[in-house]
Amino acid sequence: MRGWMGRFRSLFLFGALTMLLTGCGIENISALKPKGYGSELLFDLMLISIAIMIFVFVIVMAIYAFVLLRYREKKGQEHIVPKQTEGNKALEVIWTVIPIILLLVLAIPTVQATFDLADQSTQGDEGVLTVDVTGNQYWWQFDYADQEISTSQEIYIPTNERVYLNMKASDVIHSFWVPAISGKMDTIPGENMNTMYLEAYEEGVYEGFCAELCGPSHSLMYFKVIAVSPDKFDQWVEDMQNIDPEETASASEGKQLFNDNCMSCHAIGGASAGVGPNLGNFANREKIAGVLQPSKDNLVDWILHPDEVKPGNQMPAQLVEPGEAEKIADYLLELDHSDVGKDLEMQSVEE
Repeated sequence: MRGWMGRFRSLFLFGALTMLLTGCGIENISALKPKGYGSELLFDLMLISIAIMIFVFVIVMAIYAFVLLRYREKKGQEHIVPKQTEGNKALEVIWTVIPIILLLVLAIPTVQATFDLADQSTQGDEGVLTVDVTGNQYWWQFDYADQEISTSQEIYIPTNERVYLNMKASDVIHSFWVPAISGKMDTIPGENMNTMYLEAYEEGVYEGFCAELCGPSHSLMYFKVIAVSPDKFDQWVEDMQNIDPEETASASEGKQLFNDNCMSCHAIGGASAGVGPNLGNFANREKIAGVLQPSKDNLVDWILHPDEVKPGNQMPAQLVEPGEAEKIADYLLELDHSDVGKDLEMQSVEE
């Protein structure tokens, strides 16, 4: 009895902890409130598969309960062996045909969705936006080749338009995922390039992250998709193509320090240097390094001790003195080139 009770307690504790862990995570990351074409297709497939599972579970449990009640052992019949039967062709046909039908119900829309999500028929057409995406440890680079814009950590797209992403990695395999508006796609080092598209229905800020274990700071590899109306997107492109920030005295000194110490890895505007992220719209970003709140103190701390924030990243520590880091921070926090998207809020799964 004690052994049974002990096992029950262990099972109950394990179940309670499992239920508790299901509530952990970032509230704005969910595939259960689709707000884009790709995520909507995947959500529909989820519903179909869940409906099939519920149907099978109900039927099996109903048969199980019927057999238990109908053929239970009765008093005085303890030694009676029921009549044995085998070879019921009708039952064999039923339990063969029904699974085939259920598989077809799931397989047909799955195949259709697979081809739909892989469709690239309009890529390259006039007016269709294409963005080159590069996964790095532990940040994302977004290059708008036709617009001659390079950004990192935040990708701007127009709503209700299909935006194609040509994806690769610079170091190890990463996986690009924005649950609210798309499925996942791996980014692979070398010459391999994968392509997917984003299509957001509503304006908003959508949380994305790397979904492939890629190193010590994998769990900190977040990015944001900022969906705005086509007119606002055109305005953002224009703003990003005309970067000329006003500078305070401290920021002016910071700019010179940045040019002397940071330009070998980073860039401001235009194409990225390739080693570190382009910082052209740094002050517009909602997070520093994708994880810290945007404040001068946090930025100085990031400049001086990057490995304490994101272990394993390639940014060297103690490259400048604390006073110099403050001036560089003043400069970077003035790189506020566009008001587009500032009025948008993070899309919530509660909506």
